[in-house]
Amino acid sequence: MIRAALTATLALGLLTGAAAPHRPRRIVSLNVCADQYLLALADPEQIAALSHNARDPELSAAADRARAFPMLHRGAEEVLAIQPDLLLGFPTGPGQVAGAPPGRWTTLGLASAESYGAILDQIRQVARAIGHPARGEALIAQMNRDLAALPRVRRGGVAAYYQRRGYLTGTGTLIDDMMRRVGLTNLAARLGKPALAQVGLEEMVAARPDWLIVESATDRVQDQGTEMLHHRALAAIPRISVPQAWTVCGGPAYVLAARRIVARVNAAR
Repeated sequence: MIRAALTATLALGLLTGAAAPHRPRRIVSLNVCADQYLLALADPEQIAALSHNARDPELSAAADRARAFPMLHRGAEEVLAIQPDLLLGFPTGPGQVAGAPPGRWTTLGLASAESYGAILDQIRQVARAIGHPARGEALIAQMNRDLAALPRVRRGGVAAYYQRRGYLTGTGTLIDDMMRRVGLTNLAARLGKPALAQVGLEEMVAARPDWLIVESATDRVQDQGTEMLHHRALAAIPRISVPQAWTVCGGPAYVLAARRIVARVNAAR
């Protein structure tokens, strides 16, 4: 009953990122994207719990750091027991948390960040909400410096972010934003594909991209979905392997992914 009530209420949405009136002492993160902002910006003693995926290295770019903190396992029951003074995560919009005393729980919703600009906006929102705005500006300044220091790609071209079962990541996405930043053209834009589309082997071979960007978890065949990525028809296309944890969420790992792509392109013969 409690779980259903909390889930239903959260589905109505959470407050947007107005500045918190004080520095919260018990912050709970509801998803792996919020985890990464919290771990980068909060004092350790402020973190009451992270999401149940926080320590999964396939999903979290901060999995190692997350091991020092409690994780949610039973969801609503644990949140109610913690009585947090800030709930960080999804969805967005106004709402109240079922079971919480009226006005006691501050909430901050975070939509999916599909551009570097959106990442910077969210860093500022989270930093204000947890009482560390200067820390947020420092992180942004460091990310800007790191991106500005990236070398130019010596050989650009067309790249396809190709996933298991032949899914191609399209325009208007974080990957697309990253490709353009480092000097690559997204094949999905050339083909007129939406944000996510299934592209078969024949169409991919015919498109002749200069690069395949793939999740590092698919470097080895694990099932039929990953097997197609190792078909001999794709063997001649240079491959750039990037951990999914660096691209599944917006956040500081954007810099790591961009750096990896540039390095692999420039290292190719």
